[in-house]
Amino acid sequence: MIGRMMFAALGALALTGAAAPTSHPKRIVSLNVCADQYLLALADPGQIAALSSNARDPSLSAAADRVRGLRTLRRPSEEVLAIQPDLILGFPIGPNKVAGAPPGNWRTLGLASAESYAAILDQIRQVARATGHVDRGEALIAGMNRDLAALPRSKRAGVAAYYQRRGYMTGTGTLIDDLMRRAGLTNLAARLGKPALAQVSLEEMVAARPDWLIVESATDRVVDQGTEMLHHPALRTIPRISLPQSWTVCGGPAYVQAARAITTRLHAPR
Repeated sequence: MIGRMMFAALGALALTGAAAPTSHPKRIVSLNVCADQYLLALADPGQIAALSSNARDPSLSAAADRVRGLRTLRRPSEEVLAIQPDLILGFPIGPNKVAGAPPGNWRTLGLASAESYAAILDQIRQVARATGHVDRGEALIAGMNRDLAALPRSKRAGVAAYYQRRGYMTGTGTLIDDLMRRAGLTNLAARLGKPALAQVSLEEMVAARPDWLIVESATDRVVDQGTEMLHHPALRTIPRISLPQSWTVCGGPAYVQAARAITTRLHAPR
């Protein structure tokens, strides 16, 4: 989630570069793990020329299990030049540019960090159109909407804090905040007037007394000083919702998995 704050600063979603060709792109390259997940969900495997270097990392990518047999980049600039893709996906860094792409007149799809479900749906439609699979995108959206509609509703589920290693808490206007509101939770950051990312001391967290702590599953056990504070005895009485980082570090289809996990925990016996 700390990484998401940096992603969010990279700008709004934009389709840039040369005009879209009439035929489907045949050599698509993704330059970051967030774009990877859309591409894996929407493009034909034969269209995917390469994915980002993090595509196979299950701690970062919710679609890592779908990468088998596909190429991942080690030296993006050099390899993109060799591949000569007809579409590059990545973070927008200006007109006709995405982060990590080498100089050149590339057709690009710039995908900024999706901080809401609405933004995720918009990006699905953008990628589906760019890859030539509009119907596939609409089918994915329909399935996600159906799955979310089937989740139990909680009007007042309590106050929750998304608390990370070294005491970082995620604020409003973020994907985690969107998930909290969908589940009926109030973000503690809003009550405390905290920004999108703030460091909150253990003492301040205990004094705030949230009803829930949402944590990354990787911090379920102590591995260093950063995770040790999350296991302090003063926090043991606060119920926890544990989510894989890969479900929330990027907007994408994994939003449904995260929403289901949160609501399931909220409705389980304490």
